[in-house]
Amino acid sequence: MQTDKRPETMQRINTAELAQDFIQTQIQEIRARVQDKKVLLALSGGVDSSVVAALLIKAIGKQLVCVHVNHGLMRKGESEQVIDVFGKSLDANLIYVDATDRFLSLLAGVSDPEKKRKIIGGEFIKVFAEEAAKLEGISFLAQGTIYPDILESDGVKAHHNVGGLPEDLNFELVEPIKLLFKDEVRVVGEALGLPHGMVYRQPFPGPGLGVRCLGAITRDRLEALREADAILREEFDKNGLAGKVWQYFIVVPDMKSTGVKDGKRYEGWPAIIRAVNTTDAMTATIEEIPYSLLHRITDRITGEVPGINRVLLDLTPKPVGTIEWE
Repeated sequence: MQTDKRPETMQRINTAELAQDFIQTQIQEIRARVQDKKVLLALSGGVDSSVVAALLIKAIGKQLVCVHVNHGLMRKGESEQVIDVFGKSLDANLIYVDATDRFLSLLAGVSDPEKKRKIIGGEFIKVFAEEAAKLEGISFLAQGTIYPDILESDGVKAHHNVGGLPEDLNFELVEPIKLLFKDEVRVVGEALGLPHGMVYRQPFPGPGLGVRCLGAITRDRLEALREADAILREEFDKNGLAGKVWQYFIVVPDMKSTGVKDGKRYEGWPAIIRAVNTTDAMTATIEEIPYSLLHRITDRITGEVPGINRVLLDLTPKPVGTIEWE
């Protein structure tokens, strides 16, 4: 598919059979275009990049080089899942870069949300470009551009999916799912055999937990956020809310309040639950969570996560509030 416009006659991919037809067509087109050259992919572990990676592995195997950069702001277990699925199960040509210390050092003391985003995005570009410079024979850059990206950005977002790579890398783009909508990408992902939890992973911002650990990021508060968020996701999975709620997460602000533990007063951070539903991310409504579940989540977070002594629920729709806090 070389066009950036989805044909009106293109059938919606909503069955395993249609997904397999799409996969076979793409394999033929990718092989014809790439031939014996190498392709580079920034593999975040998100839905789109994961589906592109699995598709390219089927098409060209080890000619695909995947680079996963762990900036230390991933959710609990996400980088490990990338290594397990792609490095082990699919035997991908995977380069794993643990850049946690590098990112957190640059973010130390930075509280302005836009500065944090720019540092994270800019440093990702540097790390990825450094890894690309070590490789030989790379002719193509694969990206997980999907059709809404093109519609929303007039065709230019393709260059933003990996943060806006330096022009001197001079790669041709390979974007095999760029005419698909998100629901179609998920159907294709399952047809490729990717884990259900990866294919249906909820949206996650590029700066990751960096924009949910509000204000200047510290390692102890970041770790508390990661653990609290994991508990929220686990409880939503157990109680059937994971498939009903578009996005749900924890925010931990840079403030403390007084709590009581083991008969003693101490200061801890609040964990704020955000759970919203939306169709286009332009507006969002609040998901009603049963109080019995909220009580269980509160008991687990305050009992299992060091440093957190309160759990709050954000009831603000969009508008007035944005989906993310920063």
